[in-house]
Amino acid sequence: MSVVIVLRNLLLVVFMGMLSVTAIAAANDAHSKTILIVGDSISAGFGIPLQQGWVALLGKELQRLGHNTQIINASISGDTTQGGVSRLPALLKSHQPHLVVIELGGNDGLRGTPIRRIQANLQRMIHQAREANSDIFLLGMQIPPNYGRKYTQSFREIFPTLAEENQIPYLPFLLEKVVTEPGMMQADGIHPTSAAQPQMMQNALPGILQWLTK
Repeated sequence: MSVVIVLRNLLLVVFMGMLSVTAIAAANDAHSKTILIVGDSISAGFGIPLQQGWVALLGKELQRLGHNTQIINASISGDTTQGGVSRLPALLKSHQPHLVVIELGGNDGLRGTPIRRIQANLQRMIHQAREANSDIFLLGMQIPPNYGRKYTQSFREIFPTLAEENQIPYLPFLLEKVVTEPGMMQADGIHPTSAAQPQMMQNALPGILQWLTK
């Protein structure tokens, strides 16, 4: 066998191997699920390194569990539900997510925004996501009791009301087992510390896993 034939066969083997790797990668990409997180400072990791935030921890945990996902964290500190309504269409067009996780409303509540306006904005986001054929997972928030019993209770009820009306999954309170625990909140009493992020991730994880395995 000549040297030319040997080299030709070797190149053919290498080329076929490259095609196989490309095909596997393409198959993996085809089965990958894109999750878009649209939130405020709670999900943007205000005051802590971004890689320590609950969204980054969620990505690592899903990878550890063997789920092929791509997480897009489009959270912005200070964002409101009106900001979410304005930003979401472009995000949906750009990323085409399979799941949209909405974590907004906290800043609206802290500003005393009328309950009907907050709920209407979140409803518009749910509609926008559905129009883009994306599933929705709603993360509930609560505000301090000093805003008055009526407003505080009405704010809390926004999330289960929307979940029931739209038949979507929701988490009652992302900061469950966080706000009452020592060392879990920053000095401002609003933003969680790095130590709180694993618990927040664990709070959100069951809903994400349920969606991935449905």
